[in-house]
Amino acid sequence: MKKKILFVCLGNICRSPAAQAIMQKYVDDAGLQNNFYIDSAGLYAGHAGELPDPRMRQHARRRGYQLLHHSRPVNTSDFNEFDLIVAMDDSNFHGLRRLAPTIEDQNKIIRMIDYVKGYPQYHSVPDPYYEGAEGFEIVLDLLEDGCRNLLDSLISQQTESN
Repeated sequence: MKKKILFVCLGNICRSPAAQAIMQKYVDDAGLQNNFYIDSAGLYAGHAGELPDPRMRQHARRRGYQLLHHSRPVNTSDFNEFDLIVAMDDSNFHGLRRLAPTIEDQNKIIRMIDYVKGYPQYHSVPDPYYEGAEGFEIVLDLLEDGCRNLLDSLISQQTESN
């Protein structure tokens, strides 16, 4: 059965589409594309239909990621569709919990930072929107670390349940 993961940030134009592309690359590189479905969304619908922020696309492209996702808002149906909903910061986490229709749906929501091991000084994946180039680079560093560890954790869980 396919594990479905939804990455969520505020506008779905920086962090969550980058996480989606990074995780998809890790899944593809591991030959696990038949085991996972990866998507992203935002809590704010004001960017709906837009490509990710050009600065994030540029920084991601330098690392080999193509950010082609078009922004979309989180929908109530996402809680039925996805097994895991990954919040980029505490504001996103609490916003998602308020939207979740049931307690079971609330339990699907996790924090990306809980999987980031190499950067203990960070307590969330910060929004780079108002930052310079360094902000986008650190977000990509955090997401690469977090996505790698999240995928390893999910593979371990699948192995243990088989």
